[in-house]
Amino acid sequence: MVLDIIILILLSLFIIMFFLLFIMRRHLIKRMVAKYGKTLMEDRYQENLFEMVTGFKHMGIQRTFENNLRAESGDVLHRPLGSSKTWPDFEMLTFIPAQVATFPTEYTEQVDFKVKIGPQAKQPMELDIPLMISGMAYGIALSKEVRLALSDAVNQLGTALNSGEGGVMEEEIDGTDKYILQFSKTSWSKEEQLIKKASMIEIKFGQGALMSSGVVIPAEELQGDIRKVLNLDDGEEAIIHNHFFKDQTLEDFKNLVQELKELTNGVPIGAKIAAGGKIEADIDALLEIGVDYIAVDGAQAATHGAPPILSEDFGIPTIHGLHRAHQHLQKKKARDKVSLIISGGMFTPGQFLKAMALGADAVYLGSAVLFTVSHKQVLNAVPFEPPTQVVWYDGKYKDDFNRQEGTKALVNYFNASVKEMEEGIRMMGKKALSELSKDDLVAYNEAVARDFDVPYSVCSDEGSSEKKEEPMIEL
Repeated sequence: MVLDIIILILLSLFIIMFFLLFIMRRHLIKRMVAKYGKTLMEDRYQENLFEMVTGFKHMGIQRTFENNLRAESGDVLHRPLGSSKTWPDFEMLTFIPAQVATFPTEYTEQVDFKVKIGPQAKQPMELDIPLMISGMAYGIALSKEVRLALSDAVNQLGTALNSGEGGVMEEEIDGTDKYILQFSKTSWSKEEQLIKKASMIEIKFGQGALMSSGVVIPAEELQGDIRKVLNLDDGEEAIIHNHFFKDQTLEDFKNLVQELKELTNGVPIGAKIAAGGKIEADIDALLEIGVDYIAVDGAQAATHGAPPILSEDFGIPTIHGLHRAHQHLQKKKARDKVSLIISGGMFTPGQFLKAMALGADAVYLGSAVLFTVSHKQVLNAVPFEPPTQVVWYDGKYKDDFNRQEGTKALVNYFNASVKEMEEGIRMMGKKALSELSKDDLVAYNEAVARDFDVPYSVCSDEGSSEKKEEPMIEL
């Protein structure tokens, strides 16, 4: 009884205080504005708080923030989620609609999205949709429950999951119908029994946000089950090297590819590279060692953590890497023999479809998956922590992640994306992804039209051959 009275009194006091503040709000606000406004208008610039605005405009908020982190640690930064630059992308390309000259496909017609990766392999990988989940490593990046949610989702979707260069859980590889084992510059995930279980093997030479750089992961950042999965002793750090072999040569990789083909009884053996300014030379080397597919990761790609200099000052844009890779494979008469997968900075169905029109057989998705698998569950972390704290292996809210909810959200995202792509295919008068080509594209920038050899939207087909020689315009 006494407690009830105390609670009632406290509640009444709170209501009265709130009411008084509400009545006085105009007076209080005016006093605050007058006081601080006077200070802003009178202080000399060098001691004026507004100087901060000038500083941020001069350096940028992100550069200022990151330079402060450098000043604090004296060490290399490892920024998550890739480059923050605005890179050229697919924006200035649009599809050509079928209307009268060509009729659209009726909405009742089924669209065939099936894709075969590694057509020359003894056991090609067959996918129901051309969207796959890229390598986001267990332990080094993602938590166990998130990885298992990804596995559940690809099984429902008829597509594939890449292991990334982290640990491989037995229950994950055993429970995933189409599993891509990433063969990285590490001492782990190379056991023969794992290799024999994989549906596809991907030799990781590089990636868009980190290039071919290795990394040393301190022991204190790898706690719990991951140490057992990586076969690390107590106190041992995890090392991702810059090389696979000592004094490595292309002959080493020819032998590796052949050995992997024999161990797996002929599943596709491919390679992942970052898109670079000499991508043709990289592709020539990969063709020499005998890969079945090439995954090109553009400069917009993300990762769990990379030095900003590698994410922003190396590599070429995804769209340029794709175009050059496709053209070079055609030149080498290898386009029908070697599959091409593209990744890096693609988030929408329109971007996926444009990538495939420019020559990709399939698309790897990373960041889009990261944020859709966590969907509403990010509300467990924000506003006081970043949303990725729900999915990282060492995230503060990883234990709150619900596997079933994550799977459902990710399946919905993929299904919605495929349905939009179906709409796009039908609106071009087609019935299958295989019918798509760059002939279905037009550009509303003349330099883009010239670079990708598609019509310029200002010109008709008849007039498009008379192209002016003008300086290159950035996408």
